[in-house]
Amino acid sequence: MKQSLPLAMLLALLLTLGLAPAARAANEAEFKAAYSAAEAASKEAAGMRNQWTVTVSALAAAKKAADGGDFDRATAASKEAEALAKASIVQATSEKEAWKAMEIR
Repeated sequence: MKQSLPLAMLLALLLTLGLAPAARAANEAEFKAAYSAAEAASKEAAGMRNQWTVTVSALAAAKKAADGGDFDRATAASKEAEALAKASIVQATSEKEAWKAMEIR
């Protein structure tokens, strides 16, 4: 049950990010900052051998939206990708030792 609490908190964070309304239009600089942070988190997750495919998809969607000039959508997708990457990092970290609790006694 210990490992469900962090996962539940991460899911709540993802929902919050996805449902939060944009207060104003994002610009290219904000997109680049958000994308850079997402890319760094994604690379960290990949280094832990726990990069989620949805993170890669969100990064691709962000890039495509930015290429089309839709920086609001690109920034939102970048922030989603960062949240997903951070969730995968937490998962990898918590499961690194959690398997020991599954030992048959």
